[in-house]
Amino acid sequence: MWIAKVIVSYKTGILDPEAKTIHNALISFPEGILSEGYRDINKVETGKYFQISFSDSIDREKAEELTKQACDKILSNPVIQKYTFQLEEVSK
Repeated sequence: MWIAKVIVSYKTGILDPEAKTIHNALISFPEGILSEGYRDINKVETGKYFQISFSDSIDREKAEELTKQACDKILSNPVIQKYTFQLEEVSK
């Protein structure tokens, strides 16, 4: 059985307000409260993770094709987002 592990994130240059808010929160933590090194974080990016499981009858080539179609048509907005995925063969 094949599993696709998909990450969808914003393309370079697209505003990511959630990431900016998280970054600001990290670097503004008071000193000494879990904050060692937080000031050294330069950038945060957000994204979404999807895991798609395929039936046993689907081979690697078909799983890759279906994953690309799902990403292009449903899971991402190709105008502002990019995606990457890995296929992993797993046993039940």
